[in-house]
Amino acid sequence: MAISNRERVDSGLNLLRDGLIPFIERHLKNHFGNDWDITIDGRRRFPLDRNSDGNIRWDSQALLKVMWDVWNEVFREVLGHFERSLVSELMDVRNRHAHEEPFNSDDTYRALDSIQRLLQAISASKQAEEIGKMKIALQRTVYAEQSRNKTRYTVAVEGSPTASLKPWREVIVPHPDVASGQYQQAEFAADLSQVARGEATSEYQDAVEFYRRTFITAGIKDLLKDALLRLSGKGGEPVVELQTNFGGGKTHSMLALFHLFSEERSTALPGMEDILKELELDHAPAASRAVLVGTALSPGEVVTKHDGTEIRTLWGEMAWQLAGKDGYDMVADSDRNGISPGSEILSELFNAAAPCIILIDEWVAYARQTVGKHDLASGDFESQASFAQALTEAARAAENTLVVATLPASRIEIGGENGEFALESLKGVFKRLGKPWRPATAEEGFEIVRRRLFEPITDRDDFVARDAVVGAFSQMYQSSQNDFPNECKEGAYRRRLELAYPFHPELFDKLYGEWSTLDKFQRTRGVLRLLAKVIHRMWSSQDGSLLIMPATIPMDDNAVKSELTQFLEDVWEPIISADVDGPSSLPYKLDGENASTLGRYSACRRVARTLYVGTAPGSKGSNPGINDRAIRLGCVQPGEATATFGDALRRITDRAAHIHHDGNRYWISTKANLNRLADDRTNEHSRQVEGLYAEIVQRIRNDQTRGEFAAVHRCPIATNEVSDEPEARLVILGPEHAHRKGKVDTDAIKQAKLILETRGNSPRLLRNMVVFLTADKKTLDDLLQATAQYLAWKSINEEKEELNLDAYGRRQASANLSSSN
Repeated sequence: MAISNRERVDSGLNLLRDGLIPFIERHLKNHFGNDWDITIDGRRRFPLDRNSDGNIRWDSQALLKVMWDVWNEVFREVLGHFERSLVSELMDVRNRHAHEEPFNSDDTYRALDSIQRLLQAISASKQAEEIGKMKIALQRTVYAEQSRNKTRYTVAVEGSPTASLKPWREVIVPHPDVASGQYQQAEFAADLSQVARGEATSEYQDAVEFYRRTFITAGIKDLLKDALLRLSGKGGEPVVELQTNFGGGKTHSMLALFHLFSEERSTALPGMEDILKELELDHAPAASRAVLVGTALSPGEVVTKHDGTEIRTLWGEMAWQLAGKDGYDMVADSDRNGISPGSEILSELFNAAAPCIILIDEWVAYARQTVGKHDLASGDFESQASFAQALTEAARAAENTLVVATLPASRIEIGGENGEFALESLKGVFKRLGKPWRPATAEEGFEIVRRRLFEPITDRDDFVARDAVVGAFSQMYQSSQNDFPNECKEGAYRRRLELAYPFHPELFDKLYGEWSTLDKFQRTRGVLRLLAKVIHRMWSSQDGSLLIMPATIPMDDNAVKSELTQFLEDVWEPIISADVDGPSSLPYKLDGENASTLGRYSACRRVARTLYVGTAPGSKGSNPGINDRAIRLGCVQPGEATATFGDALRRITDRAAHIHHDGNRYWISTKANLNRLADDRTNEHSRQVEGLYAEIVQRIRNDQTRGEFAAVHRCPIATNEVSDEPEARLVILGPEHAHRKGKVDTDAIKQAKLILETRGNSPRLLRNMVVFLTADKKTLDDLLQATAQYLAWKSINEEKEELNLDAYGRRQASANLSSSN
């Protein structure tokens, strides 16, 4: 029986409750003592709800509220700012659920994802894994619904690239799960503990498939070579520290090591044959493996293995994985007492299990929970630090033993003051004995992503087609040097185009640059998740673009839009719908109004998409925006007129409410620019026609030139204001007296007749001495609209203090006043 999104959220909140209870109670007791519940009751408006036996009846709302209320006192030490934001978000989710507000699939997935992240942060692995299964089930349901409803609304993006060039989708083919949209986001989330338990998806679980989809970077190659030498007794470093930013490939590298020393023949792993040959090895040695993942282990729990062994600590778990019960017996006393074994005992263990490899991931997430705690089964933090020291020394002393550990470099992974303390302590140990590791370069990132998402190009004609597209882009950049950034002219950029194909390097630069600075956007993993959705939409919609560029990201697709907005504030979605993409957006309307020029390229939509991809993450920075050359780089294809995109940029900048520019820098922001305020005031002035007439009349009267006429009478109100003398004179009628060609009864003719026939109370004698100038009724509305715009910008400039305009706002107001004057 199908379950609703509301039921999914309800189940998720229940799992969150189950995972939070032991964690929260443990930390409250440690901080406030045995009577912690009395202390908490004293701080609440109402005491905690209790069962008849006096035990607290926790629910997710009470747990999250307690965490929030005592965060600075209790939880800031063990969790970070990111986890605090999750608590805040989940309090809102719980309130929406309690008030029976609806949850769509995107809302539900985000709620489950946030629940899982918080559970992982507190090492509630059992509940976190259940949430992971729920996320996958939800995605399958969404995909099934989309498959049944193939008439989803889409708005095709037009383009006119050189006809002889093949679109990317005729040259390279996505993996079947990506093309069909049946991939799961979890498939891009490498989980070492799941693989070690045999519970991961085939992409990660199957060694051959994992290596087939993995690009062996220079850093991974060095790591594999070092491991092979070490475990074969031919040298190599005994300890390696992997430290990169969030999503930088640490776990993926450890999986490569895990599979290399698995039961699978190493020579069958794609890419390994050349490495083995280089080291003069026939195969990788069979090795004992231990996998310790901090988020999958809880410092406060005792785990009973299938043979009855009870394990409390990291060293107990490691010993049992390496050599079973016999291995555990070597450290049993240390495990029971929560005290690290010495390096000599560990060396004996390693020699008994050799060759052996120990992989430790998320150690900081585990160790930070032990700081200041002395009643945990795992031992206190001093024991963790001692274990790190003994472990690295033992690995160096033992034969054919390798220890590889990951340490975070980003704040999001560290988690609070205790996390920082744990990190510095562990870094100190590994800095003395560990070998640092090289993360992937930007160019290697191209191949990593392509191999994970696309089948390899094998046909000679497809290589020729790819090279033709690369050559055309390179030629365009070299022949139009003033239209694109300088670096595009260099030969090295052609190489980047080739490496990135079918993606444009500019798209990678933005995703790995600006987007990777956001919390939760995990570099390669975040890029893969987004691009998988982009490729599915573009593949299924028969996209005709030469490359996948910032301008071709289908942001009118709900799945793509959700992926792009989940890392930013909630207010972005309506901004995209209004100023970036979609059937009701301004760029779509502008393209439609100018179908023969802008519309043939979808130029406004492509410019707006490029602005969003290139500037949204950094829109609140001190120097936001990109210049017009970078915008054209993200938009223009060979064979298209670059000037058209400049026109599109000017038009959307003039009218969009959230697109800003300062000099030659353009960006999109959640902060509305002054265009919206100016539009509102323009509309208000347009309804007050007399005020517009008055402004026009004043401007006419301020001009005192008379040319060849004896006199110029400007907007006379009464007929006696026009002299009756034998000299030629010009009468400029006011805007209220307009004329339409071919009409004989217009306001202008009526007013002219009145002036010709009379001068005050007397008849006019010299009628042939008067020439009339009047407004053309056909263009008068344009004049009135321009006048209303001028008055709007004039009022904004006059009220810059009251409006609290910043420097950019003042420059914008001043520039628009000048251009409208």
